[in-house]
Amino acid sequence: MQTTVTSPGELGLLVRAVRRSSQVRIDDLAAMARVSKQFATDVELGKPTVRLGLVFQILSELGLKVSVEMPASAQKQLVALRSNRVRRLPNRRSTAADEERPVSNPSSHQDPAGGGGGKKD
Repeated sequence: MQTTVTSPGELGLLVRAVRRSSQVRIDDLAAMARVSKQFATDVELGKPTVRLGLVFQILSELGLKVSVEMPASAQKQLVALRSNRVRRLPNRRSTAADEERPVSNPSSHQDPAGGGGGKKD
C-alpha cells in the first residue's frame, strides 16, 4: 500500500503504525536500526529536526521505501546530476581564512620558549 507523507508528523505516525503492527518494541527497533531509543521516539513523534540518514535506517529496518513524485521536466537535470555525482563534497566548506592560512608541518614548529618541535626524550 502507498500513502502520501507531507510532514514529519505524518511520517512519524506511519513509522509507529508499522512498528506496532509488526509487534516490535521501540527499543528493539532502535537497536536494530543502530539509533538511540530517544531518536526512534523523536521520529515517531514527528520531530522535524531529526537526521535524515538515521531516519532512512529506521525505515529500512521496518521494510519501508521512500518514493518521491517529481515533475517530468526535472528528469533531465536528475540524470545529469547523477552522472556528475562521482565527486563528493568535502565534509566542511573551506573559508577564505582557510585558503589564506598556510599549511604547516607540526614537527617544524618551535615552541615560544625556544625548544625544538621534535620529540622530547
